[in-house]
Amino acid sequence: MKRLLLLCSGLLALLASCKNGKSDVLPPFPEVGEPYAITQGPGDHLLANYFGINAWSPDGRYVAVLGVGFTGRLPETDDAAEIALVDLADSCRYIPIGKTLCWNFQEAAMFHWLPWEDGLCAFNDCRGGKFVTVLLNWKTGKERIVHKPISAVDPSGEWAVSINYARLRLCRPDYGYAGEGQESFVDEVWPDEDGLWLMNLRTGEERLLLSVADAKEQMPAITSNDGLAYFCHTIISPDAGRVFFLARTVQDFKAQLKTRGYIYRWDTVAFTIKSNGTELRRCFPDGWQGSHFNWKDNETLLVTARWNGGDVWAHTMFKVGEEEKVRHLAPGIMDWDGHCVFSPDGRFISSEGYWNKGGYRSWVLMREKDEAIISLGSFFVPEAYKEQYSRCDLHARWKPDGSQLAFNSVHEGSRQVYLRDVIWKDHE
Repeated sequence: MKRLLLLCSGLLALLASCKNGKSDVLPPFPEVGEPYAITQGPGDHLLANYFGINAWSPDGRYVAVLGVGFTGRLPETDDAAEIALVDLADSCRYIPIGKTLCWNFQEAAMFHWLPWEDGLCAFNDCRGGKFVTVLLNWKTGKERIVHKPISAVDPSGEWAVSINYARLRLCRPDYGYAGEGQESFVDEVWPDEDGLWLMNLRTGEERLLLSVADAKEQMPAITSNDGLAYFCHTIISPDAGRVFFLARTVQDFKAQLKTRGYIYRWDTVAFTIKSNGTELRRCFPDGWQGSHFNWKDNETLLVTARWNGGDVWAHTMFKVGEEEKVRHLAPGIMDWDGHCVFSPDGRFISSEGYWNKGGYRSWVLMREKDEAIISLGSFFVPEAYKEQYSRCDLHARWKPDGSQLAFNSVHEGSRQVYLRDVIWKDHE
């Protein structure tokens, strides 16, 4: 019944598409199977990167995960996580391939598969006291270091974006790294030597794409004595032509930490910029903020934001260059802040959010064309996994061929990695 009621949410849009007794062809919803764990205790495990980022090896055989030994607090400088692969072709055999000191419970180690060499992957680590990117061929054991940590990688595996994870640890501790692996510029509110960096992972070439100071005039003002401005949450368009990112200002970050123990108030502006450093564009007017995101294609973005600058979080879509034509997806139904990601064919949106008063996280699948929605279930969060910095978000992502969804969950009592098989009815 719940599935039927949710599908009815797209009825008006469907009727509106009808003309002379005919309607646009709508793709049928896929059949999404029940979750099954691919990791198990005694330790906790999570996918080795942030939501929306591919975890499967190019041949689809291995899924990249982290193994961690604690929960309930931030990782500190000596808290290493184990990087491992789960072999889906061999009874989910667990294969450790390394360790990292640069990780957190939200974005893990920002692991990426690099398709230009068999067995090649990239992840963040602290080497020689510096936050870096490690390029590891897990099959040969050969590695190379790129001297800045990655925040996003384009689909070709060649281009990456880097941000300041030491500064992020000050402003949003659950997304930064412990230690002094980067200069945090803690005494500079608007640093002109720090910001968004573009790197070539093949050559190691790097350049500052946009400094924090360069974005000052388009970011919320800071009036406190200990405020900081910073960049975070990046994603590169499929053709590597443009970068989406969030720019944030924090008022009184020291007072916030002293009062509550974590940063709980900040202001956000969502931007895109060309990968050559030109054409910085705001995605929304003042007050809209911005949170989660995904590219549909080279010009279309899906971003959760505060609709019209009010209190309602909305799933929105727009084209770069036509930001004033922003579309509010499924108003009144999808009005919440979710980890939103397009299916590989761009026709469906998976989105899962934060726990409700009963402790359950809801997960839905929306057909983008008519905004019809089905439920993908609810997942319980025990109290032990509600701590701010070590919370367990579902952070779903699609397998590149669309045949599976992967996510983190604690609904069976510990933090583990799960898969769900997806059967596309129009592909049969």
